Amino acid sequence: MKIKNISNWSILLVGVLLCFVPFVTNETGLLIMMTNIFIFAIFAMSYDLLLGFTGIVSFGHAMFFGLGAYSTAIFMKRVEPTMEWFFISVLVGIVLSLIVSIIVGVLTLRLKSHFYAMLTLAVASLFLVVAEKWRHLTVGNDGFTFRVPDVLKDRPTFYIICLVLMIGIFFLLKRFINSPLGRVLMAIRENENRVESLGFVPLYYKVTATVVAGVTASLAGSLFTVVLRYINTSVFTMDITLNALLMTIIGGVGTLIGPMIGAGLIEFAQEWITELADVHPIFERWIIFFGILYILAVIFFPTGIVGTVNKWIAKAKSKRIEKLTPKDEKMAG
Repeated sequence: MKIKNISNWSILLVGVLLCFVPFVTNETGLLIMMTNIFIFAIFAMSYDLLLGFTGIVSFGHAMFFGLGAYSTAIFMKRVEPTMEWFFISVLVGIVLSLIVSIIVGVLTLRLKSHFYAMLTLAVASLFLVVAEKWRHLTVGNDGFTFRVPDVLKDRPTFYIICLVLMIGIFFLLKRFINSPLGRVLMAIRENENRVESLGFVPLYYKVTATVVAGVTASLAGSLFTVVLRYINTSVFTMDITLNALLMTIIGGVGTLIGPMIGAGLIEFAQEWITELADVHPIFERWIIFFGILYILAVIFFPTGIVGTVNKWIAKAKSKRIEKLTPKDEKMAG
C-alpha cells in the first residue's frame, strides 16, 4: 500500500500515541516545539492543497496566516481574554481570509505560472506594508503581547487541542480531495486546457481551492500567535510562505501526509541546529546549515520523502512480480 493511501486507523493511532507525550514529560520547550509542528503541519497542508493538488504556486500564502494571527492577537488585546472572544477572533480571521482569498483569486488566477506567483507576492507585501504603517492598531514591527484564555495558557491542554485540530483537518482535506470537486482540481493540475474543453470552468475551481487553503492557513495563524502570546509583522513575511513551501516539497507534494512529515523535520532541524550554537559559534549562522540540509534532501529525495518511499515500494513490488512470473509467460510476452 502506498504511503499516501495509508489507512485512517494508522493516522489515528499515531495521534493517540502523541496524546501521551504531555503525560510523559513536562518539558515546556518540547511541548512548544511539538505544538508548533502541529500548527505548521496545518499550514503546510493548506499550501499543499494549492501546490500539490491544484498546481498553483503561491508566494503570498503568508497573508492568510497573518490575517488569522492578527485577528486573534488584536481581539485578545482589546477585549476580555475568554474562550468566547477567542472563538470570535478565530472566526473573524477566517471570514477575512475567505473574503481576501475570493478577491485575490478572482483577480489573479486568470494569470498563469510565475505571473500569478509574483502577483500573490505583491499582494502579500501590501499586507505587510499596511501592518507596518497602521501602528495604532498593529504597533508596527515592534509588535505587542496579549493575554489568552486561561484554558489555553496550559501548555499540555493547548498541545492536545492543536494535535486534534491537525488530525481533524487532515481528514477534512482528505475528504475534500477525494470528492468530485477535488478530482477536478487534480485534473486542472495535470491539464487545465483539457478540463476547460470538457465544459468545466477552471477559475471557479481554483478560487474554491484558494478559499479552502486560505481559511485553513488563517486557523494556523490564530493558533501560532497563541503559542507565542506575542505578534509582530513577521507573520506576513516571505519567510512564512517559504517555510510552508519547504515543508511541502521535503515531505512530498500532493500527499497531505508529506507536509506533516516535512513540518516535523524542519522544526526539529531548526531546533537542533539552534542548540548547536552553544557548542560552537559557527552554528549561529544556522540558516546556512539549514540550507545545506535542504539541498541534501532535494538531492536524495527529489520527489519528497513520501514520494521517494512510494517509488521504492513500487519498484520492490514490480521486482517481486517479475520473480513470480513464469518464464514461459515472459517469453510469450
